[in-house]
Amino acid sequence: MEVKVNKEIREYSESIFFGLNLRQFIFSILACVIAVIIYFILRPYFGIETLSWVCILGAIPFALLGFLKYNGMTAEKVVIAYIKSEILMPSKLLFKPVNIYAELLKVKEKSKKGRQEKK
Repeated sequence: MEVKVNKEIREYSESIFFGLNLRQFIFSILACVIAVIIYFILRPYFGIETLSWVCILGAIPFALLGFLKYNGMTAEKVVIAYIKSEILMPSKLLFKPVNIYAELLKVKEKSKKGRQEKK
């Protein structure tokens, strides 16, 4: 007997705070912390309007990491897969084309020369 389950139910995740799951909430807090750090570091050098834009631009990557999914993998798994494939186990794929027609002609010529030498 087959029971159909909606896709929304299979991808259910429990919300912790403001409708975010734990992972999204942690990355949102991290984005806020990064924005505050950028604010206090750059406050002597920029005006308040420029500084607010810099804080937003600095926090966006960290906030997006909480929501990012690529091929069903979270951001951390994507980074680990990238490090494994590009740094730890890099492989160069080399394509060497083979001309089957030329190979057959070489074999045919060799057989003709062998026949002529026998005569």
